[in-house]
This record gives sequence, C-alpha cells and structure tokens, in this order.
Amino acid sequence: MKYIAKIIIIGLLTFGIISCSEEWLEPKPKSFFSPENVYVDKAGFESLLITMRKDLKREHTGNIHFISAEFAVSDLGSPWSQLDFYNLTPNTSRYYPFLSFFTDVYGFIKNTNVVISRIDNIEWESDQEKNAILAEALWHRAYWYYRLIHTYGDVPFINEEISGAKLDFYTHSRWTILDKIQSDLEFAATWLPEDVGLGAISKGAANHLLTKVYLANSNFDKAIETATKIIDGPYALMTERFGVDLEDKNRNLIWDLHRPKNFNIAQNTETILTFIDRYEAPKDARSNGLYTMRLYGCQWMQAQVLDSEGSPGMKASGAAYDSLGRGNANVRLTAHYQYHIWNYGGQSWKNTQDLRRADINWQDIHEYKYNNPSSVDYGKPVNPAYFANPVDTFKHLYAVPHYILYVPMDDPTVTPVGGNGDWYIFRLAETYLLRAEAYFWKDQLTLAANDINQVRQRANAIPISPGEVTIDFIFDERARELFAEEPRHSELLRASYILANLNKDGYTLDNFSEKNYYYDRVMTYNKTYEQKIELLGNTANMAPFHALWPIPSNVITANTLGIINQNTGYDGAENNVAPLETIE
Repeated sequence: MKYIAKIIIIGLLTFGIISCSEEWLEPKPKSFFSPENVYVDKAGFESLLITMRKDLKREHTGNIHFISAEFAVSDLGSPWSQLDFYNLTPNTSRYYPFLSFFTDVYGFIKNTNVVISRIDNIEWESDQEKNAILAEALWHRAYWYYRLIHTYGDVPFINEEISGAKLDFYTHSRWTILDKIQSDLEFAATWLPEDVGLGAISKGAANHLLTKVYLANSNFDKAIETATKIIDGPYALMTERFGVDLEDKNRNLIWDLHRPKNFNIAQNTETILTFIDRYEAPKDARSNGLYTMRLYGCQWMQAQVLDSEGSPGMKASGAAYDSLGRGNANVRLTAHYQYHIWNYGGQSWKNTQDLRRADINWQDIHEYKYNNPSSVDYGKPVNPAYFANPVDTFKHLYAVPHYILYVPMDDPTVTPVGGNGDWYIFRLAETYLLRAEAYFWKDQLTLAANDINQVRQRANAIPISPGEVTIDFIFDERARELFAEEPRHSELLRASYILANLNKDGYTLDNFSEKNYYYDRVMTYNKTYEQKIELLGNTANMAPFHALWPIPSNVITANTLGIINQNTGYDGAENNVAPLETIE
C-alpha cells in the first residue's frame, strides 16, 4: 500500500511544480525512465528481471535480514532481543522484520507484475524469447508468494500491475494461491532454459521451487517427479575437495562447499541457484554484506565475558575478532543445533564422523580464549563460571558453525560482521531432502532413506535405516545441511500444513491456530521457552497461533473498500471474512 501512496504524492508534487511559471522551478530530470519508455523492447524487460534478482538478495543480506528472522523463530534459534511473542502485534515488531517482510515482499511482487502485465505490449522475435522472460517473472512471483503463505497463511493475491490507487483488496485462501503459483511454475519450468547466467533463473530452479509447491499442495507424486528431473539433470553432489582453499590440508569438503567464492565456480556442480553479491561490484549493485558473523555469532567480545578477577576478559580486536566477527546473537543458537542433532550411531558432537560437525569446522565453547592482554587469564579458555549473571551464557558464549558463518570483510577497516559474498538459494542437497520428504509422506521409507543417505554419506555421516525416517529426522537433516540457508520457519510451516491437511498426529486445519507441528517442534527442541529466559524485559513465551505472523494493521486499515484478514490470535481477527477461493 505504501507504494500507491508514494505514487499519489509524487503525482501531486509534479502537478504543483508544472503549474508554477518560474523557470527555475521547471523540472530538469536526470533521466526519462518511465514504464512507457522503458518496457518497449526486450532490453527494457530484462532490466526489470535484474531488479527481481537483486530483490532476492534481501533474503540474506543486511542486518537482521529475512532468513535470519526465519531461524530466530525456529527450533534452531531464538530472537534474544524479542523473546516474548505476545509482544509481537499487528502494530509492533521489535527489531525483527516480522511486519516489514509483508510490505517489502509486496513491493517485490509489484515488480514481477509489471513484466507479467506488459509482456504483450511489444512485438517479440519469438514465443521462446517472450515466454522465457515471462517465465522468470512468474518464478519470482511464485517464490515470494510461497514465502508469504508460509509466513502469514492466507494473504491477498495481486495478479496484475496496479497503476492507480486501489483500496479494495481481499484475502485469498492459501490453497488457492498454491494452485495458482503451481500452474505458473509449471509454465516457467517449460520455458526457462537449462543454462543461464549467474543469478538468473534456470529450469532447475523452476523445478526445485515447483517441488516445494507440490509438497505444500500434498501432491507427492509430482514432487518426486520434478525433484527427479533435477537429480537426473546437469547437477551432482560435490564429493571431492575443490575451490579457493583446496591447498589448505586442514580444511575439508564441507568447508569448501560453504566458501562463497566457490558457490559459482565451474567445479561446483551442486549449485542450482545463488544470488551474486561481490565487493568489487559498484556500490549500488552490492549489499551491505551477509552479516552471518553478526547475526548468528555470540557476543563473545563484550564486557560481560569476565575473567577470574571479574574483569573484562575480551577485546574487540585481533585475530579472534577478524575470524569470529562482532557477533550479536540475533539468532541465538539452540542446544539442539549445537549438540543434540549430532547424536547418532553411538557418536556425539564430540566424536561424530559427520564433517558438518567436525572440530575444524566449528568454534566450540572450550575454544574461546580470553584475548584481552590486560586480563590475568589472557590466552586461557573462557570460563562461564566467572560471568556475573548466569543468563550471560545465553548470548555471550555458545558454539557456532564457523564454516558457514565466516565471510571475511573485503575492507579490513570496517567492523567484521560478514562481508559481501554470493550465497546459495537452492542447491542439490536440498533437492534430495525434498524428494526424501515426498517419499516419506507416501510411506516409501526405503526410498526416503536412500535420498537422505546421499546427503549424509557425502558428509561422511553414518547412513540411516528406513525405519528411522521420520519427519523430525528429515528436519534434523535439513538443519545439519542447510543452516543459514533455507527459510527455516517457512519450511516448518509447510510441513505443519501438510500434517494438518492429512489429519495426521492429531493435527487438523480447523484447529491450526491451537495445535500445529511448528509450535510442537519448537517447544520440544528449543528450551528457551521452557526455561523462560528473560532479557530486555521479555520473558520467553510463545503460543501455537504465533506460527503465523500478524498482518500489519496499517495495511488492513488503509484498505477501506475491502477486507484483508488478520491471523487468528491477533487483534483484528474478529473482523475476518471467508477468504476468496478463486483468482480472477
């Protein structure tokens, strides 16, 4: 709604300027770009595709970005600065983008609809040329709607470019939107090319997203079919060391796989889709950085990390600072991720053969050492028993997956928070786990175990047996493989809807806001809420209805000629009407 208001304001200001007679008030635009003179040829449409690809960066870049918020509200992490979800309202979201995600994504969808609505406004050289561009725009729109409906549930579906004020939006059913984006992605998978440039959308990316949508729609056979097309296609799991640190014998394959400089090199046959974000690009073409070290790392360098004399034992400088970064624990990692998911086959996090928890790849608690030269304990391991408050261990000291988070800053003069770098959106390991999940829902556990073991064996982990395949194990495997990569909350919501739709394990669609898999899993594996951790005046608390985030109230109230529904449990839900079941 904000962009409509901006258009109206700009229009009024423009008319006011033109009506003045003074020559110095006559507008002297730096350029004459407008929809009418930009989208007049293929190059104009391709320019907007580049904008859409840039929009994907918002998922993983900048401070408290969208993907970090996904992990902060999951079984794997907690939002230490907003632990009480009863303080999340349609009007208030403290620090995290629980509300702004909604409005930002509709801005991204606006860009897609410009291409979709104007695609027939020009003469194209061929149907292939036109449909390839249309297919990529449809993919981007489907991507963002997939994220919206697994964040907020039922939302309005905007099917075309809006050129003027519109105040009569209505909410569409999540299932109706799923059917629509499924159809759009089927078209995209037909027309998108196999081979594309860096950051562009390929046929493989279309089939990967389509696999997720088929799963969400409980169409498991189709999910298996599209996943198999990818697995049998021009991709392969990486099984040998490669890339920029190949000569470093202290590293391993999993380290190589997670070096941003390796994501898009020819040797990496696992990459399906990344976004491109490099420091050497022009400033307006790159982000502020990935912020991996800042968002997921603990606040080890803060004054609360005391030594045996009760003095600050840490200093924000030196080799440790450059390597670990200035962590802020915006996603405080759970013990389940740090330790428990690595317990298998008689092994634990201490001795697992799984390379994803190899000692060389992690920074464990006992490896943090006092680095303040003024400390009496300089060079010794940090001892949390010296901390003034027991709660300080919650955000100031925990184990982190260094192999994922370490992204050095290209400019050594700035704070090390996680620099610019390419990042995975889709890669083949997830495709295997998606197909495994589809086999699980069909009770084909041997096939599911085979796919899971493709990922596990690559990481040198002990294979599992068919009898051990559960939806919880699959999400544990996703955690081991896709941390800081997948939209964790959205994927948990997808599984929650599947269970409810199938009426499994006591879950139903009718009581989704009162009982759902997402809430039960978070409560089981994230002990922050059980322990009632208290920080910044918030006591950790969550209810089942918090599985869905609130629709911003300013969006609802501005829509004076229609009704946008609020999610159950939040103020305003009493005004809801039945969501639309068709999309015009």
